[in-house]
Amino acid sequence: MPKIKTPSAAPEPGQHPGPDVGASAEAGLDPAGHPRFYQSASYRREDSLGWLLRKLKQSIVHQAGRQLGDHGLTHAQWGVLMVLRFGSNHCTTTALCRELDADAGALSRLLDRLEAKGLVLRERLAEDRRVVQVSLTDAGFAASDQLPALLSDVFNAHLKGFSHAEWQLLLSMLRRMIDNGEALRRAQSTPDID
Repeated sequence: MPKIKTPSAAPEPGQHPGPDVGASAEAGLDPAGHPRFYQSASYRREDSLGWLLRKLKQSIVHQAGRQLGDHGLTHAQWGVLMVLRFGSNHCTTTALCRELDADAGALSRLLDRLEAKGLVLRERLAEDRRVVQVSLTDAGFAASDQLPALLSDVFNAHLKGFSHAEWQLLLSMLRRMIDNGEALRRAQSTPDID
């Protein structure tokens, strides 16, 4: 007997329709028995995780950038300040490159600008002069004090209409996806042992 698709409710004004749930259910399973949510025959950019996450990041960066501009900081600059403030204040340039997914040349130019503003300090380690350590100055700490309130406003604006439970569910799902990505990375970096 053929499966009958029931039409989904129309989205409210300003909302976007979600992916076709019936199509996802019919997509099948991968060899490990996990659902295959995406198929080449039914792929739509509007439902692509990469496209949606990129659009969201662009919006967050744009809104944060407008406010940060009033404080003389760019998006890239506040990224460094956030890593140093909420990670480890004494961070090597290699660790910063990895955390920010930046190449060494771009990071060096970025640190030049932050150092010129008096927000960070670079020092070579006495025990290994090849290693450069970056830390926040007092002015860098003072500048980074403003970031949590500013970013909270930007994130809250993007979460308008969400319930507390939906926010927690979104965080949980994003963390699960990150864990899956980390597992893939570990599996790809582990040499095959016969």
